[in-house]
Amino acid sequence: MLLIGLTGSIATGKSTVSSLLSSPPYSLPLIDADILARKVVEPGTRGYNAIVRYFGPTTPDLLVPSSETMPENGPNGKGRPLNRPALGKRVFGDSEERKKDRGVLNAIVHPAVRLEMVKMVLKFYLQGYWAVVLDVPLLFESKLDRFTGVTMVVAVRDPAIQMERLTARDSHLSREDAENRVRSQTDVRLKARRSEVRGAGKGVVLWNDGSRDELKAKLDAAMVELKQKNPRWWSVLLLACPPLAIAVAGWQFWQNVRINRRWAAVEEEEAKKLA
Repeated sequence: MLLIGLTGSIATGKSTVSSLLSSPPYSLPLIDADILARKVVEPGTRGYNAIVRYFGPTTPDLLVPSSETMPENGPNGKGRPLNRPALGKRVFGDSEERKKDRGVLNAIVHPAVRLEMVKMVLKFYLQGYWAVVLDVPLLFESKLDRFTGVTMVVAVRDPAIQMERLTARDSHLSREDAENRVRSQTDVRLKARRSEVRGAGKGVVLWNDGSRDELKAKLDAAMVELKQKNPRWWSVLLLACPPLAIAVAGWQFWQNVRINRRWAAVEEEEAKKLA
């Protein structure tokens, strides 16, 4: 089974591509890291309790305000839901303090999300799907790309287009908040380059500076190539022979580790040139 690691940056079109891949004619199962991230911090979960302990004392509006429709202890008696915009203001940005807080939040959320992902991947493998889409905004940052057969990055070449789309989509964000959200993520053009260095059939970049129809055409062309390299019979063979599937997964993981080492060496060399 092919694991397609789908990523991008905020307002570059990743959600559009995930919607297309999960709909006919592809109808691929989608594992959405954002949805799982919400699930693992619902009131009463271990993640929720950890976030409240760390951020609560310094973030008065961390929880949704109590009201006639929102009891003090929440609708299920396990606590009021997190006020996500308030939490976002604490962690989005490029200051050292916000980077530290974002690291704490990621350390709470990421392990729980990974566990849920493993459960879902195993389920879809047993159901015989030829491919599964891992929709992960922080695919490279969380090192989940090591487990994927293909990384697919949805990117824009013009940063102004990204800001324009973000402010149009999330009109409640101030210009400063929008810029902080963009800066808090790795530059999408760097993600695209990192995907391209994986090589043909292992790294796909969908440039999305144009219309939705243009993006769909690029996706269709990429999927034709991926299906040719990952035929249905191969998925059936891996399902019928779990030891082979484990061996292939191990080899793929090792190959990805080597790719990431080469990428790290490239970054280090470029950093020396700029020093």
